Amino acid sequence: MIPVNSMIWMAVGAVVGIGVPVLLAWWLVKKYGLNWKTVGIGAAVFVVFALVLEPIVHQLVLKGPNGPAIQGNVWLYALYGGCMAALFEETGRFIGMKWLLKDQPSGARSGVGYGIGHGGAEMILVYGFTMISNLALSALINTGQADTLLAGVPAESQGQVQAQFAELESLGAGSILLGLWERASALILQLGLSLIVWTAVRRGGKWLWLLAAAYLLHFLADATVVVLAKSVSMLAVEAVVFALAVAVGAIGWKLATSAK
Repeated sequence: MIPVNSMIWMAVGAVVGIGVPVLLAWWLVKKYGLNWKTVGIGAAVFVVFALVLEPIVHQLVLKGPNGPAIQGNVWLYALYGGCMAALFEETGRFIGMKWLLKDQPSGARSGVGYGIGHGGAEMILVYGFTMISNLALSALINTGQADTLLAGVPAESQGQVQAQFAELESLGAGSILLGLWERASALILQLGLSLIVWTAVRRGGKWLWLLAAAYLLHFLADATVVVLAKSVSMLAVEAVVFALAVAVGAIGWKLATSAK
């Protein structure tokens, strides 16, 4: 059985994970005239590049002959994961800003709009929808349908499903709040990276080096998580990632509002 308290926290996580980016975008549109197009393009780019194209490469590489070696070495996995995340998301960000948003104003507002879309879609799809899925699965387990669910799963995958059931039983307020902190950090990071790339695209010339900086910063953020997760607590990992996200966000805002 999944504790009722855990299910309540799952519901809270779902509401916050979906509600925060939606309400933030709505507030910025109403108060500051943010264009919904920039938000939509940001969200679409995240879906296409991070959720469709990138997983194809993961299937080819990690399921291939070199996959076990990469996943079995924390440094190789950090290098691979960081490179792939940076390559797909920053390339998608550049394409979206360069060609799909070329008719938008050059000010920081457009970069913020894109970042809310990109990071907001990530928060909703990766965290909010996962909480909804966990809540629905918990309800099925608590109504005695666990065996029915397992019966429809191939024998070789039943152990994995049972492990998921066990994880849900131990999922409490701490885990869900830690997940929300992680998503908040990711949203801030996506906003900062969006402003950095937006500055590079709109200013051009001497500012184009910022595109390379965005690739590097994204790589460092993702690779850092992989490496630290093997040696320190998740609380410490999230503290480091949050500090990095805030720094990137501040840098992006400074560049976007002061670049000449």
